[in-house]
Amino acid sequence: MTDSTHIHWIGAGLASGPGLVALASELGNVTVWDMTDARAKMLAGHVSGGNKLGIGKLDLGDDASVAAFKGQIKSGDIVVSMLPATLHATVAEIALEVGANLVTSSYVDDAMRAFDAAAKDKGLAFVNEVGLDPGIDHLFAHILVDAARKAGVLGKGHTVAFVSHCGGIPAEKTDFTYKFSWTPFGVLKALKNQARSIEGGAEKVTEKAWEAVSELDIAGETFEVYPNRNSLPYVEEYGLEGETGLETFVRGTLRQAGWKKAWADIFTKVETADMDSLKAMSEQLWQDYSYADGEEDRVVLYVALTVKDESGKDIWSAALALDEVGSGWQTAMARTVSLTVAQAIKAVRRGFFTPGVHAGLTDPMEAKKWLHGLMDAGISIRADNIDL
Repeated sequence: MTDSTHIHWIGAGLASGPGLVALASELGNVTVWDMTDARAKMLAGHVSGGNKLGIGKLDLGDDASVAAFKGQIKSGDIVVSMLPATLHATVAEIALEVGANLVTSSYVDDAMRAFDAAAKDKGLAFVNEVGLDPGIDHLFAHILVDAARKAGVLGKGHTVAFVSHCGGIPAEKTDFTYKFSWTPFGVLKALKNQARSIEGGAEKVTEKAWEAVSELDIAGETFEVYPNRNSLPYVEEYGLEGETGLETFVRGTLRQAGWKKAWADIFTKVETADMDSLKAMSEQLWQDYSYADGEEDRVVLYVALTVKDESGKDIWSAALALDEVGSGWQTAMARTVSLTVAQAIKAVRRGFFTPGVHAGLTDPMEAKKWLHGLMDAGISIRADNIDL
């Protein structure tokens, strides 16, 4: 790709600002598209380096608006979808039609996976899972597994434990232990999602989040964590499928200490609530526990890999973690998500990704390059017993 490759960033919402501004400041050739331009104009005011951020209006529900958007995209450009995950497939169809690469921060679902053959045919990279979680957690995991393999401790039948926990929480501790950046409805629904992990060397199915809450100590601070989604496909994704001694493998959610107790009444209601009841609960929670303007949020991510011998003694152990605080248009969540998206966009510009649909980044050396890019952008990463 050339320096004339244009980046079309769709969505100027809460998670977009820092990465969008950083890209426009560094590269130029960036346009942000949204249904309204108020927030886009605010972000444009923060662009530096003599560059400007282009601003365009886009309504995916309006044929004329979509046609005008398509007319601005050249073959080989990069389209970034920071819209709700349900709209990524619509954006992917547009990218295919105009011959543009695609970047999203969301999990690869069946709808996105279905574009793989067509993207390969057209030589386009559709890159997903490059935010915080999924995103930075993948980078941490691949770096840790690569280091353990190079240390010669994998593939030997040793006991292996892998944990990855992430959460967005208020910077200031409260009795409720949580604040909402957007509608609580999704959080409430997710509490009832089944999760699959490996504990005690066997698959464990958790039907409801609150049934599997445990404590996790990170740098002397205690958090509560629980399994989230289906961790099992990531055993192979992270290169641990050949470990006969895989004792623990869990990707989970992190909350402040006291979360299970503080939310006990909510769990009771969620267990029997229908959709109308969940929506009513969501509206009340939004009124009571949304972030105030300028209030600081916090993001904590912790990924660790431990290998023990037959006597239970640690023979190799390392961890990577981040703990960020932010506010305003530069919340911790916005910084960690969008600055990682920016790293992915730069990798696409360099031609790093092969054509087709990608679920995150798997190359450990490229992952280190991204982490150094994040650190240069002000993200603090703690490495325990491992070099970056």
